[in-house]
Amino acid sequence: MAIAKVEPLTTARALRGPFDYRLPEEMAGVEVGRVVRVPFGRQRLLGVVVELAESSELPPERLAEPLEALETGVPAELVRLGLWVAREYCSTPSRGLRLTLPPNPGVRKRRARPPLEHRDVGSTAAAAPSLVAEQRRAVERIVAALDGPAGAAPGLLLHGVTGSGKTEVYLAAVEAALERGRGAIVLVPEIGLTPQAVARFRARLGDRFAVLHSALTPAERYEQWRRLRSGEASVCVGPRSAVFAPVRELGLIVIDEEHDPSYKQEGDPCYDARTVARRRAADCGVVLVAGTATPRPESWLELPRVELPSRVDGRAMPPVEVLDMRDADPRSGPLHPATWAALEGVRAAGAKAIVMANRRGFAPWLTCRSCGRHWGCPNCDVSLIVHRRAGRVVCHHCAHSEPLPRACPDCDSTTLSRAGAGTEQIEALLGERLAPLPVFRLDSDTAGERGAHARILEQFDRAESAVLVGTQMVAKGHDFPAVTLSAILDADASLRFPDFRAGERTFALVAQLAGRSGRGAAGGEVIVQTLAPEAPSIAHAAAHDAAGFLAEEIERRRALRYPPFSHLVRVVLKAEVEPRVEEAATKLAEALRETLPADTDLLGPAPMFRVRNRYRRRLLTKAADRDATVAAIRAAVERLAADRSLKDVATGVDVDPQ
Repeated sequence: MAIAKVEPLTTARALRGPFDYRLPEEMAGVEVGRVVRVPFGRQRLLGVVVELAESSELPPERLAEPLEALETGVPAELVRLGLWVAREYCSTPSRGLRLTLPPNPGVRKRRARPPLEHRDVGSTAAAAPSLVAEQRRAVERIVAALDGPAGAAPGLLLHGVTGSGKTEVYLAAVEAALERGRGAIVLVPEIGLTPQAVARFRARLGDRFAVLHSALTPAERYEQWRRLRSGEASVCVGPRSAVFAPVRELGLIVIDEEHDPSYKQEGDPCYDARTVARRRAADCGVVLVAGTATPRPESWLELPRVELPSRVDGRAMPPVEVLDMRDADPRSGPLHPATWAALEGVRAAGAKAIVMANRRGFAPWLTCRSCGRHWGCPNCDVSLIVHRRAGRVVCHHCAHSEPLPRACPDCDSTTLSRAGAGTEQIEALLGERLAPLPVFRLDSDTAGERGAHARILEQFDRAESAVLVGTQMVAKGHDFPAVTLSAILDADASLRFPDFRAGERTFALVAQLAGRSGRGAAGGEVIVQTLAPEAPSIAHAAAHDAAGFLAEEIERRRALRYPPFSHLVRVVLKAEVEPRVEEAATKLAEALRETLPADTDLLGPAPMFRVRNRYRRRLLTKAADRDATVAAIRAAVERLAADRSLKDVATGVDVDPQ
């Protein structure tokens, strides 16, 4: 008798699988990873076969049979990976396995290849350029790992300054893997924000290339997934979810811009694609290459390094001017007079500039000067953001919006104050003062429509002279040789967050934006506006000194016992009634104090601001023993989920919170 152990694809956290099903003769060929439809109580559910056995603890007459075996299935190694993600990130087997499956796995008939539409931004030459000596040495290190014994190295950190040609190293490594009959996965931070890299891979690899990301329709995603599963395509490029791509004979995983926080999933399971990539590489004997100009302390310490210390064209890194906004004339608005002068110089020279601000919208606060009324969200404990073009004030957490008022509803005063400046206001100011220079804005408001991000970048690329203004999107991996000025406003904003990674993020943001400038023959400059010019992250970024920043940051974290010298796990509880979430958080904290390893610190429960009409509490652990701590939290959360008296409380676990 053949037994299939099946994990049902259900959202129930308290479910304890897998469950045994007797395979009839017509399903004798079912393998691990196959999707089946099974009877489950009074329901009919999809499930994944996670194991095959010859016997069951239950007698045969008590075992049901699957109703059907679908054509959809994943390799056994992805089943193992999905179950590992579920355990490692305190999620459920169902949620972990769903990461590995195509969209809508229960659909029997699929509509047919409209071909994907792509916008090519920048150079898309199909011929490989000649590599400089440093690039060749980097490729040789990667190829040596490909040809070496499986799993011999934990991976490689490709540390190259911005403009050092890391993408060409990736392409050469991918081609080397293909020559050896191996496939590759190339992870990028956000697929919509890196059309240049995608275009270069597509131009070089042709039909062997597939792309997976959430902006595709389900039919498009399935077709790309099917091409990889069948072997029609051997290289997958995509954001964090592409780490689960069903690439055959996988030999190489590349993580581009490995410092980027978008590799961390926010929803359950809160996996980190960088950690998942390392696990998959270790399990399958795959070479891992993590590339960045601004490495994380974790990668700097843990991975052997390959250095690309110079720009590929031999040009020097652009000079950086740090402007202390404490001394600026407030009448100049959010831009320093020196920044205005530099932008006017860009216009006069017929060149291009990139300006980054940390907030979208027109202004982050709206208040009445007469009575002090403040416009806040009724569903969240946050301010409503002014969006002048839309004529609305909007919550960026729950999307609640109201018409932009002309007068205060409390006192009828028309003296309303808009404090602060977002990208919409910066765009308006630049458009007025730099006319007729075109100004393009790239943020989540302008790039929300399908293909809009690539269209905006294409317009900026094709313009003879222009300014691109936006949020952090404008700092991510773009290569525009005509850009001669990069400016970042309010550079120390991220330092004000109560986050031990604040310095790391500020350094990466400033250094990455600085790297957008000076890639062409005209050279370039960088302006950093800040209230904290003496901050180490800003000072080191201005000097293009990653090694110096990391040396200080690593010692600070060692002294304070922060990652990578400890492991953090955060548990967030939510409920619409505040006493209920307080009760659940207290119960969970009491349970954890009894089961956590002795050297683990437990902080909380602490209140968090209300979001979407849900009150929240947070617990945070800082541990030396990662595995034991994760296991204790997973068990405690599962017991809490099984408590029917607290069924109105939602619990989420974030291992390695970002």
